[in-house]
Amino acid sequence: MNQTNISKSSVCFSCLSNSREKPISPGEAIHTGRYWLVEHAYPSGLEGWLVIVLKRHCEKLHQLTSDEWLELATLQQRCCNVLKVVFKSSKEYTMCFAEKQGFKHIHFHVVPKHSGFDKENSGVGVFNYLKMPQSRWVSKPRVREICRQLKRKF
Repeated sequence: MNQTNISKSSVCFSCLSNSREKPISPGEAIHTGRYWLVEHAYPSGLEGWLVIVLKRHCEKLHQLTSDEWLELATLQQRCCNVLKVVFKSSKEYTMCFAEKQGFKHIHFHVVPKHSGFDKENSGVGVFNYLKMPQSRWVSKPRVREICRQLKRKF
């Protein structure tokens, strides 16, 4: 949660969010594990878009410890299962790129394909949900409610 491994010229929005200095999601953490946090993505045009964020700053998958990998696998499974129950998802995507400036900190997206999912956003098009105009974002109150609902089921 600290930024000691980051150069002074770059900002890590994940570290700032993890420390609660500048939270990304308006909702509470859905799950706080030993190594990872589960939150709802924001802004997003799709309800249920989750992000699993490593608590410590790390930018390379090969630098994850065995314990971090084990907890991650369990969390990915739990996220998919809870999305299936709450959103009746027909399928879930999980992905990690961690390449965007300010977001190089390792994090995994877990995205449900549910009744609110537009077919043209399938596959790599799913990231269109993160580029939508503000008028199409899931509202902050709705994100908070989704987080509470998922936390109860998690």
